Amino acid sequence: MAKRSADKGAQSSAATAFSAIDKKLWLPGSGCSGALDYMEQSSWLLFLRYLDAREEERLLEAAMVGKVYEPALPKKLRWSTWAYPTTDDGKLDVDKILKGDELIVFVQHTLFPGLRRLKDDATDVSSIQYRIGSIFEQLNCRFTDGFLLREVIELMQPLKFQTEEDRHELSVLYESRLGEMGNAGRDGGQYYTPRPLIRTMIRLLDPQVGEKFDDGACGSGGFLCEAYAYMREKAKSDPKAYDILQRKTFTGGEVKPLAYVSAQMNCILHGLESPNITFGDTLSNKIADFTERDRVDVIGANPPFGAGANKINQQNFTITTSETALMFMEYFMAKLKKKGRAAIIIKNTFLSNTDNASVAIRRMLLNKCRLNWVLDLPQKVFTAGVHTVVLFFTKDGPTTEPINYYQLDLKGVSLGKTRPLNEKDLAEFEAMYKGEVKESAAHWTIDPKSLDEMTLDLSVNNPNVVEEKLPTAAELKASIKAVYAEIGEILAGM
Repeated sequence: MAKRSADKGAQSSAATAFSAIDKKLWLPGSGCSGALDYMEQSSWLLFLRYLDAREEERLLEAAMVGKVYEPALPKKLRWSTWAYPTTDDGKLDVDKILKGDELIVFVQHTLFPGLRRLKDDATDVSSIQYRIGSIFEQLNCRFTDGFLLREVIELMQPLKFQTEEDRHELSVLYESRLGEMGNAGRDGGQYYTPRPLIRTMIRLLDPQVGEKFDDGACGSGGFLCEAYAYMREKAKSDPKAYDILQRKTFTGGEVKPLAYVSAQMNCILHGLESPNITFGDTLSNKIADFTERDRVDVIGANPPFGAGANKINQQNFTITTSETALMFMEYFMAKLKKKGRAAIIIKNTFLSNTDNASVAIRRMLLNKCRLNWVLDLPQKVFTAGVHTVVLFFTKDGPTTEPINYYQLDLKGVSLGKTRPLNEKDLAEFEAMYKGEVKESAAHWTIDPKSLDEMTLDLSVNNPNVVEEKLPTAAELKASIKAVYAEIGEILAGM
């Protein structure tokens, strides 16, 4: 019982620290003007605080076995040197701390340039130095008030990272920040996919230790984090599994700087310390150059949509389109190994659009892969209000068996910030997918042989739902005439 009380106290202090930091970032001098800025500024500070705490732990571990450990950062760039120097008894050394303009000058002209140079100086692209350099290459310190920055540093210093419980608590708090970033509007929403949806998708994909998992549009890293947690839980008793999961399993890509940094920090807090996330445009990869070594076993993703692809990237694909979601669909199919499986969130209009590219991608999907399930989601699952579906498919096509559909109907529940999607909402779908439930009005199948050969329209049309038939214009006109005639008769009688 005492341990539970101690845990609650630790959680409370971490949550209190995050709340206090948020309040500071609202103040003039933080350089922040919204949720996205708060995320960026707290992320780089949190990353350096975490790195320093883990360095202390590794130094102790190395000393215990008689080894020499070389820290990842030069001494002058370490948190314990510039942010929170201490005396021999562990207290803040007030004679050495930087504050005010002196602190801002150091961060702007020494810390950030020094961290960025680590990428150029690194001889191994998989090294921690290269990753740190890549992260800070995309960041800037927005603080203009060094005294305010000093206050934020002192609030962040007490955070603990040493135990799995510490990191779990911080990951929960960080996820809540990502959710707030998603609620900040379209720019933030593109980074954040509801975690209950991701967890359900991961369970149904069922990735195994030894398989490679990829998300080429990883946003804030939700699919990578949840896949790692799922695989780690299943292999807790396997001593070799940890190293395989840390170093040989996860790959991703992200083109937006803030999302890239958020993904790195999010993975770290979830225990995945070395995800191979590439900063850059995934669509710049030429799919014709993929070898078996490049391919993966499992993909979970929510790719961006919109006509934003440049003409150079379009040349990397066999189907010409500027719609990024369509390009990602071709990328995912090319990236999968034979018999690899994927779960992809995409706009529901992909199922029915009649433009040449959409039809060609649907044809490729049905020919190369076995489309197993189409999950139709309510419109407000995402803050932007986009109507989406999840496609579950396996690369062992063509699709010859009936395609399963499930239309998630929350029966009048209005999704939003105060009532987000939860895992209970998806429970029946998950049970049907696994064969544990056989019948539901939300489920039906389509025989691929019945599809229109020209359009291959895969639209969601639930035959179990009888929609109220609206009267035609002629019927309305006749009804109105009848009402007027009846009114005329009543007036004549009067």
